[in-house]
Amino acid sequence: MLKISYQGVAGAYSHIAAREIFKDASYVACETFEIAMAKVQDQVADYAVIPVENSNAGRVSDVHFLLPQMNLYIVDEYFLRVEHQLLGIKGAHLEDIRLASSHPQALAQCSQFLKVHHIEAEARIDTAKSCDDVRRWNDKSKAAIASKLAAEIYDLDILASNIENASNNTTRFLVLSREHKVPVLTKKKFVTSFIFRVKSIPAALYKALGGFATNGININKIESYLLDGRFVSAQFYVEAECHPETKAFINAFEELRFFSEENSIRILGTYEKK
Repeated sequence: MLKISYQGVAGAYSHIAAREIFKDASYVACETFEIAMAKVQDQVADYAVIPVENSNAGRVSDVHFLLPQMNLYIVDEYFLRVEHQLLGIKGAHLEDIRLASSHPQALAQCSQFLKVHHIEAEARIDTAKSCDDVRRWNDKSKAAIASKLAAEIYDLDILASNIENASNNTTRFLVLSREHKVPVLTKKKFVTSFIFRVKSIPAALYKALGGFATNGININKIESYLLDGRFVSAQFYVEAECHPETKAFINAFEELRFFSEENSIRILGTYEKK
């Protein structure tokens, strides 16, 4: 049976995503994203399911920074429709709630509801962990923002359903593996993720990525990160809509190498675009 690691505890959205991607598996709960990734790297788990961005709240902090540090590869992406519930102890009602705890991303995604109902937000490490806190506190004025599954697991009442700001609230997850599995080239659309650092010359980034434009390759995402705590050295994370075995990609990468620092380019994975 496959072992799938995720950040959080039972009932967390990462747990839900892991269950939907790998239906017949065992799931390894981890306190942090770094630990979840390390479980795969250390062969404790086969895959890690990690959230990277949300359609409403934006990028999940630290994940893109951690990816280059781990000896792992992206093998798939998954989009989970996120529906947040306000959960309280038995007997509590919406008008009783004065404080709601959850992961910072979930709080941001429900900010309008909290404002309208004058509920104070308290950041916790995980959505489902907040449910465990609420159960232990046994206080009618305190609630958690989490999933329907979490409500079942922690025996809490749903005081308000689907309280997220946007009706299309969706989180994108990446599936990470120890193996660099390049899918067979077909007519399907693929995404290749990679990192690089440019040379310290004028217009280096423009020139490094110019080959993708001239070869008709769409770049879906580009992120920059400071390295070693210095403001003069940046690393770039890119998601390009192309398969690495195509002539267009090979030509684009030749130009990328010419304007990048030596040995700074690393492909993090190729996977089918969902």
